[in-house]
Amino acid sequence: MRRLWVMGMAALIVPATVGRADDGRTWTAAIEAGAVWQNRNDARIPGDTGTKFSMADLQGRGARVAGRITLTHDEGSSNRWRLMVAPLEIRGDGQLPGPVSFAGASYAGGTPTRGWYEFNSYRLTYMRRFHHSERASWHFGATLKVRDARVALRQGSIASSDYDLGIVPLAHVSGEMRFSPGWRLNVDVDGLAAPQGRAFDVGVHAMRDLTPDWAVGLSYRTLEGGADNDNVYTFAWLNYVSVRSEYRF
Repeated sequence: MRRLWVMGMAALIVPATVGRADDGRTWTAAIEAGAVWQNRNDARIPGDTGTKFSMADLQGRGARVAGRITLTHDEGSSNRWRLMVAPLEIRGDGQLPGPVSFAGASYAGGTPTRGWYEFNSYRLTYMRRFHHSERASWHFGATLKVRDARVALRQGSIASSDYDLGIVPLAHVSGEMRFSPGWRLNVDVDGLAAPQGRAFDVGVHAMRDLTPDWAVGLSYRTLEGGADNDNVYTFAWLNYVSVRSEYRF
């Protein structure tokens, strides 16, 4: 809880809004800091011969600290670039419900076991504005995502892990809707599905503009996806509640 409080205070102190080129401020720095819950986190490695188990059941589904940092640049009135870093590491101890074959090692059920789940995401997005009015603005584009992921188990002296580093292309849509002076709702979506797997990241942010440069608000984000092939089967569904802070410069 102390780490969660510190990250929440950091999001308020280190501020961030959607940058607009018309007033000379073309950069926006944003921090989301809060908690994440695992609704689902299933793994089977190798994907064709391993044993399917729930990492969420093993680790527990309670809140963990999570956050992300985003830097956005408006290039002219229509083009926008965004760089995002979202580290995530969840550790927890529990017991497997039965024998599990995972990443070349065998684990017994009913024995204290530690699980690690890491999913660090780095994304570069280009988007172009396709709608603009006094109350709403929408962008459409593409995201190049670098996925840095690891799933691991340890049970006594037995340990094994699976590491995956890959590049995933995603479609992107984002929008801003203003309902009253100083208040706005922002939405951002990265996502794509293919036979080999899928990835969807949807964020909704209720923001209050405190000054022309600084805004704070609350965010809800859901992230779902995974891969299913001969080498790996992993699917997770994560939900985030965060304090979001934005600063324009």
